[in-house]
Amino acid sequence: MLAKIITRPATPGDIPLISALHDRAFGPGRFARTAYRVREQMGPGREISDFCRLATAGDHIAAAIRMSEIAIGGRTGAALLGPIVVAPEHAGQGYGRTLIKEAMDAARTAGIRLVILVGDEPYYGRFGFKPVAPGIITLPGPVNPARLLAAELTEGALTDYRGQISGR
Repeated sequence: MLAKIITRPATPGDIPLISALHDRAFGPGRFARTAYRVREQMGPGREISDFCRLATAGDHIAAAIRMSEIAIGGRTGAALLGPIVVAPEHAGQGYGRTLIKEAMDAARTAGIRLVILVGDEPYYGRFGFKPVAPGIITLPGPVNPARLLAAELTEGALTDYRGQISGR
């Protein structure tokens, strides 16, 4: 039987631990991801938003999720989800699913209308993510258009967003 998943909001003090987990799980190639380019636009002090969360297992971080407020075509009220990282020894135990649900709930409560991510629809579809039609929303870097997904936290929100994603 799996232990209860303990989660909490991430804090600026958690950044070194989360970065170490990212390094272990993704390696240095993570910095080439387009999501990192969006976050670079945000500047210092914006590393952790109110939607970022982590899960612990004993005395270490088992998983973490980032979600950052963004603008799309200059319009606010949207967020970029990811990366989500789970320590390899905790994969398949529900850490990622729990953090995604909590981050989405926090974003909805805060008035975020639309959440965007780059990922696989078979996995993220269970959380309400669907493909974005090519060319409607773009990122400042290369992205496979089939992997650009959106979840409406407010019904019909996607129709209000067009253009390039930028950090806020």
